[in-house]
Amino acid sequence: MPDLHSLVINTGPLLALTAACGDLRLLAVLYREVIVPLEVCQEIEAGGAASFGLREFQEAVWLKKRTQPLKLTPFLGQALDRGEGSVIQLALEERIGTVAIDEPAGRRMARLHGLALTGSVGILLRAKREGQVQSVRAALVRMKAQGIWLSDCVIAFGLRESGEA
Repeated sequence: MPDLHSLVINTGPLLALTAACGDLRLLAVLYREVIVPLEVCQEIEAGGAASFGLREFQEAVWLKKRTQPLKLTPFLGQALDRGEGSVIQLALEERIGTVAIDEPAGRRMARLHGLALTGSVGILLRAKREGQVQSVRAALVRMKAQGIWLSDCVIAFGLRESGEA
């Protein structure tokens, strides 16, 4: 049986949640375990010391940051970038049922592999349901202010599902 209390997370949701909340503590409240593949760690660290979200990522010492690279299946390696592919590969190898990916191609691939999905907006919606955030609208505004791209459809979904439309 896959573990549904753990989450393997990609770069996009980590940065989006940092923009929305100012840090990553929300993930620690919502999930027993949040795992970050080495390839995702490398994507975040590639921007250097001035990179958005790097300090918050480094401060989140409770994140389970993997130190070994993953060998992606040829299918994942050709279809996705290393970060998204490693999130899916790690979830499959360790039987973790849920991944956090925002990019459409990665989400489609995760569904093809039978994984449950969430993303930055899904995490915010869960947080609101559990009383951890007051306003999804305010979080979305902060995300956009930090340059996180959100489609009109995703914004409308988040506002509708949070009851803030």
